[in-house]
Amino acid sequence: MITNKIATAPQAVFVSLLIICAAPTAAQTQSPAANPARKDPVQTMHAKGTFDVKVTPVTEDKAEGAPLVRYSLDKQYHGDLEAASKGEMLTGGSIVMGSAGYVAMELVSGTLNGRKGTFILQHAGTMNRGVPSLTVSVVPDSGTDQLTDQLTGLTGTLNIIIADGKHSYEFDYSIPEGQ
Repeated sequence: MITNKIATAPQAVFVSLLIICAAPTAAQTQSPAANPARKDPVQTMHAKGTFDVKVTPVTEDKAEGAPLVRYSLDKQYHGDLEAASKGEMLTGGSIVMGSAGYVAMELVSGTLNGRKGTFILQHAGTMNRGVPSLTVSVVPDSGTDQLTDQLTGLTGTLNIIIADGKHSYEFDYSIPEGQ
């Protein structure tokens, strides 16, 4: 749940973008298991659950009428992914209603279906005159755990779903067998 109140136009643009882009959409990236460059056998898995998010504005800049706003992210994932994450997001609006974009990076630390470690998620979302597009992917080679490497080689995409004001996720991912 977004915990701060919407007070400015840039924040309203961000919230509109997030809600529209978070609607279930067809995957727009190649499946991790279909990557022809990968040589190790992989296990393709699915995780789902809910999450809470606190979004806090950090800075606002208005360049030529298009507001840019930076936010800090603080998330708690529940379900198959029991984790906390910290991140940064940058949003940009447009004078055209229904057009905006955001990028974000978040460091996730916790347990994914029994595998402990960390990984980084990269967000890229746009709304083109009301038509949303959102991709949230694991940054290549960011999965790790210093002691056991349980998330080494993690790849995948996460789908954010917002329904009735509640946040949930579905995460399709792969980890090389033997990890």
